[in-house]
Amino acid sequence: MPTSINPTRRLLIKGIAAVCLLSATRVGFAAQAQMVAVRVWPSSTYTRVTLESNLLLSYKQYMLTNPRRLVIDIDNLYLNSVFRGITTLVKAEDPYIKLIRVGQFNTKTVRLVIELKQDVNPNLFTLKPISEFKNRLVIDLYPVQKNTADEDPLVALLEEFNKGSLDDNDPAVVNQPIVKDRNKIVVVLDPGHGGEDPGAIGYYKTREKDVVLQIARRLRDLLVKEKNITVHMTRDEDVFLPLRVRVEKARALRADLFISIHADAFTKRNVKGSSVFALSTKGASSSAANYLAQTQNEADEIGGVSRSGDHYLDHTILDLVQTITKSNSMVLGSTVLNKMKHVNTLHNSRVETAGFAVLKAPDVPSILVETAFISNLNEEKKLKTAAFQNQIAKAMLDGIKEYVKLRKN
Repeated sequence: MPTSINPTRRLLIKGIAAVCLLSATRVGFAAQAQMVAVRVWPSSTYTRVTLESNLLLSYKQYMLTNPRRLVIDIDNLYLNSVFRGITTLVKAEDPYIKLIRVGQFNTKTVRLVIELKQDVNPNLFTLKPISEFKNRLVIDLYPVQKNTADEDPLVALLEEFNKGSLDDNDPAVVNQPIVKDRNKIVVVLDPGHGGEDPGAIGYYKTREKDVVLQIARRLRDLLVKEKNITVHMTRDEDVFLPLRVRVEKARALRADLFISIHADAFTKRNVKGSSVFALSTKGASSSAANYLAQTQNEADEIGGVSRSGDHYLDHTILDLVQTITKSNSMVLGSTVLNKMKHVNTLHNSRVETAGFAVLKAPDVPSILVETAFISNLNEEKKLKTAAFQNQIAKAMLDGIKEYVKLRKN
């Protein structure tokens, strides 16, 4: 006759069995990676492919010819609908990628094949989770060589940046074939963020990277009409640029002024107003300035830079004692801020200072303009309008012209 089991004992046995099964699952079987997002960012400078997953991806890469293609085998991954969708993201105008194919190579490996339009230097690296992003495998495709002597020097700077050899004495920086007209002021506009890095995002999903690019283009169109000013932009498309490359492009172009344009956010939605910042090497002028500097300096981590460390900026920080550069930055900031008060409320009536990495060119007067707070609902709505963008651009133009006038006197 079967022995009956006490109901309490039966529940205990089931509980023990469940614990054992759970332990075996966690210890005996490794979790499988899952793709949660894929993105392709084409630009004239380089194309970036981003694979975002719940776990860190392990991969092998191969370059093949006839046809030219980059093959990437990703381990411990099963092909899902998210990853399959990458085949539809390639744009016809992409200068580097012809098409992308993806398939389940074997039970544990997914193969990604990128067919290329030209020879490239691929740069693959992984990024740890930050902000809203999970683990990322980044695939950057750079051109092998320049096509013309007049090509944007940013191409060379990007190549040198990823080789880890960008410094004061680098020929890519100091020996660019740029002839400077002594009768013209060279202004470099720097629309913040771009590509993989959206910047701050407003309540109505307005992205900082889009708004500041629009404002920068409007300001550029005004500046080109000035006979005594030559204007350049660090980016004129939706592309991610490391902070150091932005700084070095200004130096390579022999810039007289560098203006970084932003529309940042704060933790409280009632915070509003325009601000202008200059560099501080001794701490921020306010807690809000310190917060904004920290969020802006995270751009490289969010956008994705393959190398860690910042030996160039650490080195040149000693050069920032150059009183004239810092003094001119404050004067420029004051003239721009004085004009902006006529088109928007000021968050602070004086130029603030903080340790913004993008302002660290030792020989170029540099300011960072917070056009408005995209986290404020009313200012987010204004930032989206052509009227407000034009007003902000005109105010910055007038500030620049006022600065140039003062420097001549």
